[in-house]
Amino acid sequence: MTSFSWNMHVIITGWPQLMSGLLMTLQLTLISAAIGIVAGFLLSLIAMSRFRVLRWPAVVFIELFRCTPALVQIVWIFYCVPIFIHVYWNPFAMAVLALSLNVTAFNAEAYRAAIQTIPSSHHDACVALGLSPFKKTVYVVFPQAFMMAIPVLLTNTIGLLQQTSLVAIVAIADLMYQGKSLATEFYRPIEVYTTVALIYFAVSLPLSQLVGMYEKRLHRMSQ
Repeated sequence: MTSFSWNMHVIITGWPQLMSGLLMTLQLTLISAAIGIVAGFLLSLIAMSRFRVLRWPAVVFIELFRCTPALVQIVWIFYCVPIFIHVYWNPFAMAVLALSLNVTAFNAEAYRAAIQTIPSSHHDACVALGLSPFKKTVYVVFPQAFMMAIPVLLTNTIGLLQQTSLVAIVAIADLMYQGKSLATEFYRPIEVYTTVALIYFAVSLPLSQLVGMYEKRLHRMSQ
């Protein structure tokens, strides 16, 4: 039996490369999450519309992106979008597009559930005050839905952070891509991939703890 000995020299040598990949991962996550938070709310409103011509395309979009693998979505957007609609963006923009569409679908469901919890008396108050549908949405519906949906939105962001590792397959130099390059160069996959996993864990854990803290706060407020 061959004994294994850890050699962390590859991590020390490749640390700047891993940090460069982490920066790319964080950029992809933050930009896609920001788009998903805004677009998810708009999509949820369309999906709840009383007009079928608006509602059904939104519902199909949500189910399509929730029920297909993110890896398939990324590959399809990278290779099929330029062919079908002749859109040629740089790889970073295409990655943001793919990740944003995915998280938007999940956020839309989070917002839909949150909107349905808003008491009917609040809607009646908007009518009594003479608020327009736009002002009602901006000043009453969105703030309440956003506050109620925060735990799920943060959970979706954690999932988004982890899904960014899939863009390595299309040569985006994220954390996973840089880790794979180091593992191939130094033939030390155990040390490299263990370190990559710990970096993902270190970034995801604070968000996970924040979700738990906020859920406890919501529980206390509801009592």
